[in-house]
Amino acid sequence: MIRSQVPTRPRSRTGAGHGDAGNRAHEAAEDLCGAVFGSLRRRDQREKGLQYVRGLLATPGRKSIRNIAQQIGGPAAEQSLHHFIAGSTWDWQPIRTALSQYLEQSSPLTAWVAQPMAIPKGGEHSVGVGRQYDPHRGQMFRGQQAFGIWFTSADVVTPVGWRLYLPEEGTGASAEGTGFEGGERSGETYEECAVTGVLDAVRQVAVPPRPVLLDIQNIGTRSTMNRFADAKLPVLARISPAARLLVTDPALPGHGAGTLAARDVLQNVRALRTPVEWADPMYPGQRRTSLVAAVRVMMPDPSPARRRHLTLLGEWTDARSMPSQLWVTDLARPVPVTPAVLLRMTKQARRVSVTSARSVQEVGLRDFAGRSLPGWHRHVTMASVAHAARCLSETGMPVGRDLV
Repeated sequence: MIRSQVPTRPRSRTGAGHGDAGNRAHEAAEDLCGAVFGSLRRRDQREKGLQYVRGLLATPGRKSIRNIAQQIGGPAAEQSLHHFIAGSTWDWQPIRTALSQYLEQSSPLTAWVAQPMAIPKGGEHSVGVGRQYDPHRGQMFRGQQAFGIWFTSADVVTPVGWRLYLPEEGTGASAEGTGFEGGERSGETYEECAVTGVLDAVRQVAVPPRPVLLDIQNIGTRSTMNRFADAKLPVLARISPAARLLVTDPALPGHGAGTLAARDVLQNVRALRTPVEWADPMYPGQRRTSLVAAVRVMMPDPSPARRRHLTLLGEWTDARSMPSQLWVTDLARPVPVTPAVLLRMTKQARRVSVTSARSVQEVGLRDFAGRSLPGWHRHVTMASVAHAARCLSETGMPVGRDLV
């Protein structure tokens, strides 16, 4: 059984947010903290964790430690919470793992989704701050770049893992704390950081293998696909329109023509496109239709042993234009994996985007300010617990069951 002994309190009629929704989130937070804080062996740590999560849910505006402390206890609470986040020694990974396992029991996982999270920030005194490129928006910004690993199921969309990108140049105070258990390495590439973050997060959780959606621009490279194959994790990744591929189906245009750009491979099979209907999470109750085509391909690789068959998926929202979305996958089950199944799977990423736009700021995932990388990890871990509590309270799902 994985359940910590966070002391329970009478249900309050006031709590996070406003009205009944706030009360439900407050109650869900207490129960969830009791379920996932088992790795915090000291009672005072469990109490501080519960205070912090409550503060994230209840504090209006920016969720700084000072603002949280003002909400729950004033200057003395500020010093105590600062030590809990930035100066303590507790490990965040067991809490993230317990959160994933708890969610799996509540609503079985459909897919992991990895997305970048840009954190605009000025100054030089926060870990990982620098001039960065946001691939989702296609623009430069000053701040931090993180990768979130989201748990998605029929009822739940919530982050459960994080990794901070630390390029060599302009990372502010990134050197402090980088030797801790977060695993970040200053100077690793954007792609290495994203893939390592996903693999580390998923490996920790003892749940049946589920597809990983890499909703990160142009990450469907040979290196990425090989790393997921080595880890025996099925993956569906965004691919650059210019990425070079080999068509492996003799019946299709482009077979035997050498490497072709992914966009050209798909444009060559426009006649094979089929309409697929999908539910739009941005507009609940609305259904949309896209044209979809899938092509069996192979990535050129100097090692014959790594030349594996993959599926290139293209989605057209305008029949007269180039494909608007390009994905590559090694998914082989269920048999066959139809273009319709793959397209609907990619919409899990859209669910995450919609949820993130609405709720990330509500629990302060971007609000940590400090030089400590471990402090950043502890903050986003507490914020992830707060996000999960809010998500569970909104779905009306029962909270508080022990993890066995």
